[in-house]
Amino acid sequence: MVYTIKNEKMEVSIQSLGGQMCSVKDAEGREYLWQRDKKYWGDSAINLFPYIARLTEGKYTYKGKTYEMDIHGFLKDSVLKVKDKTESKIVFSLQDSEETYRQYPFHFELKLKYELKGRELKVTYSVQNKDKKTMYFGIGGHPGFGLPLEDGLNFEDYYIEFVNTDNMMRVGMSEDCFVTGEDNLFALDARNRLHLRHDLFDDDAIILRNVPTRMRLESEKGKAGLEMETKGLPYLGIWHMPHTDAPYVCIEPWSSLPSRKGVVEDLETQENLQALKAKGYYSGFFTLKLKEAV
Repeated sequence: MVYTIKNEKMEVSIQSLGGQMCSVKDAEGREYLWQRDKKYWGDSAINLFPYIARLTEGKYTYKGKTYEMDIHGFLKDSVLKVKDKTESKIVFSLQDSEETYRQYPFHFELKLKYELKGRELKVTYSVQNKDKKTMYFGIGGHPGFGLPLEDGLNFEDYYIEFVNTDNMMRVGMSEDCFVTGEDNLFALDARNRLHLRHDLFDDDAIILRNVPTRMRLESEKGKAGLEMETKGLPYLGIWHMPHTDAPYVCIEPWSSLPSRKGVVEDLETQENLQALKAKGYYSGFFTLKLKEAV
């Protein structure tokens, strides 16, 4: 089922399957979200939990037992319940079940809140550990933005501009998209901009650590753009389908990283996972603020 929230500045549609956004429009009806052309990518803004990206061999271990899980975890394939709904806000919930417990042996409740204020959408991830043991997880977003946002522009006219880029590092990744541990400083231009080109993604996603909490997607040749702000999500993936001219870019705030190359990770020892104590609570968010296109 698809639900819509709106105010005088924005309208956002979200489906109950995975709590995935399928539309983000401004008051003029301009669509910002990628519209799911399967030629390039059949989703628009999946949510990731309880793991980010790939597990080596599709497996991990916990307390000596091996578990299997699909890329990006099971949230994207789960039907969420609506806990609260107003005209400008909706809160979804996912609780553990027999199906989730087979993949992930923890009792939890995840809440996913979408709330509009003016030209800003806030997406909040909240996790409550309902277990008697420490819970380990990764969580994050995978929103894709269709480019160009305006007629007469091209994909290459856009850039991502970062605020305060001290010590931002590109995470070393193998050809099959696992962490190698060989991180390097990430070079931007003199204005802290990454200028978009399709061949940037020929080696798959650009994954960054020590990411600033604010960044902008825009073009000097156009008026439409957006700003993203994050909290509790210190890693960032930037991606579109490799070796294509895909007319979108994903800007993905994450709480953790994929598996290391050749390592079937133990949840208790993977250093970048969230470790939530028994009965503990986690919250992180990202916002999308639409630029005034006047």
